[in-house]
Amino acid sequence: MSESPSELRERVRRLPGMERLLPALEGLPPAYLVGGAVRDLLLGGHPVDIDIAIEGDARSAARTLADRVGGSAREYERFGTADVIVGGQTLHLASTRDESYDAPGELPRVTQNSSLSDDLRRRDFTVNAMAIGLTGDDLGHLYDPHGGLGDLEAKTIRVMHDRSFVDDPTRLLRAVRYATRLGFALDPETERLAREAVAGDALATVSGARIRDELMDLLRETEPPAGIELLRDLEIHTALHPELDPDPELVASASLGAAAIGADRGVSALAALVESAPEKLDLWLADLNLPADERDAASRAARVADRIAQALRERELTPSELRALLGREPLEALALALALRAPSEPVLRWVTDLRGVGLEISGADLLAAGVPEGPAMGRALEETLRRKLDGLVSGRDEELETALQLAQEHAQ
Repeated sequence: MSESPSELRERVRRLPGMERLLPALEGLPPAYLVGGAVRDLLLGGHPVDIDIAIEGDARSAARTLADRVGGSAREYERFGTADVIVGGQTLHLASTRDESYDAPGELPRVTQNSSLSDDLRRRDFTVNAMAIGLTGDDLGHLYDPHGGLGDLEAKTIRVMHDRSFVDDPTRLLRAVRYATRLGFALDPETERLAREAVAGDALATVSGARIRDELMDLLRETEPPAGIELLRDLEIHTALHPELDPDPELVASASLGAAAIGADRGVSALAALVESAPEKLDLWLADLNLPADERDAASRAARVADRIAQALRERELTPSELRALLGREPLEALALALALRAPSEPVLRWVTDLRGVGLEISGADLLAAGVPEGPAMGRALEETLRRKLDGLVSGRDEELETALQLAQEHAQ
């Protein structure tokens, strides 16, 4: 894995957007590729996010870069960061900075315009604490003051210092996520520190929103069983909530089911995470400060998925019966039902063929035909749709005739 500066230089040049960015950096403060992009580049992957550290004013550099490459800059004064958007690509710029923590679990105090050395020292794990020079003769030079390259070669996740998990307990979830994604293991001392932080209830010092961000990132990984197994092994699950008892295979199956039917993989996996005790975990879900639609979908899915799976296993349902069972449920409930051994054929049939079926007529057509507004109209339209789904009605004329007849019957 050892790379010469010339080899790294060529690999950096092949990154998307670098043919425009590198010449545009000329004359600006020293710039470095940092974070996950360096890690992924050294592993032979293709970095998605391009993070650039500037030893100077990142917002000023972003404005100049945007002018030079014909893009636009979006600045974030509070954080001393900026994005450069060009050709559909976003480059993330930040001034090198140092951080300190006043209390466990609090957000850090940031000191802007520190050195690259300070910036790398504040990061979470050694494999994320490397940089590659991007300017002048420094292009392709690897900065690795904390042994990140050696840990990449050893397939090891190692924290930067002994208080890492105490200062920022969300790193516990991040360690699990990186170990899962990369197929790495925690080094023995890092594992000891993680267990010590969990036992000391470090996660209780962090807001639900910060837990949410890391947890959802973990649940959206492509290999969720390994992540949930490590979560359990480190006893992070019960530190998050005593009633959490996740089944790694169920979480994985829900994620696969979501991919098959177009549901949200992370929300489906979250529903599987709380499926064993949804009522007891409702307040915990609320504390995560999820978007309301995601929270409601996860909660609902955890409650109804087993009932859906049982109903689908009992007998073959007609299309209208499928609509009655599944029509009001979020797709994440169907994904979890598949994980709970619901037969896949009716679920896929509903999602791909039946869910989009609607009437060619509407209430306006019934009003025009003299049907007064009221419950009878709604019931007539509903029953007409059921008959259409079951193949008993087809075409606009039959729909209208059927709906008018049913509206008359319901009105009596």
